[in-house]
Amino acid sequence: MDNIAALIFKNQRAQIDKLLRFGFQKRGNQFVSQAPIDNQAFTLTVTVTLPNTVLTELTDNETQQPYTLHLNPNNTGEFVAQVRTAYTTALQTIADQCFETDVFQTAQAHLLIETCRQNYGDELEFLWQKFPDNAIWRRSDTKKWYALLMKISKRKLGLDSDELVTITDFRLTDKQREQLIDNQTYFPGYHMNKQHWFTVILDGSVPDADLLKFLQTSYELAH
Repeated sequence: MDNIAALIFKNQRAQIDKLLRFGFQKRGNQFVSQAPIDNQAFTLTVTVTLPNTVLTELTDNETQQPYTLHLNPNNTGEFVAQVRTAYTTALQTIADQCFETDVFQTAQAHLLIETCRQNYGDELEFLWQKFPDNAIWRRSDTKKWYALLMKISKRKLGLDSDELVTITDFRLTDKQREQLIDNQTYFPGYHMNKQHWFTVILDGSVPDADLLKFLQTSYELAH
């Protein structure tokens, strides 16, 4: 993926129904779109492999050869800039119409997102512009937070690794505080009051069923 496409489709997830409505054609496990841009001087081919791999090819319709000058930011001529703008606009349109924001891409993060949506009618809230990988859920009635999703380094949890992981914070009962916290699977609440919150990594180390129980308890504690 080139830098322009990588920036546009970062933290995005393709939606099959939207791709098809846009005009993408399904070819095996991929979805392909071909369309003219820049007054039909070029043909843009976009190939999407689910969930979010996007490959592009720009073809000069006069020479029938691939065109790549627009991908080099050091090329600043007027014509190249015009092509770059048309290319960027076309990709942004596809992102807006065929993709959804997907900052947290683990299966367990998706499970929690869908459960909060279906059970409580709540969507993630991204409150901090400087921290786009941090989000919260709050109850619609009390406005209190009941869970968080974040991307952090394992080292911030006291583990000997710089691996970036998705974590969630839940509210904590006194009984859970005594039984759960082991600093291996269950951690004191990251960036929250450690007396009232705990953290788990969404990597399968905690079973889905337990996550959903913790979520329900946390929701109830936010009364």
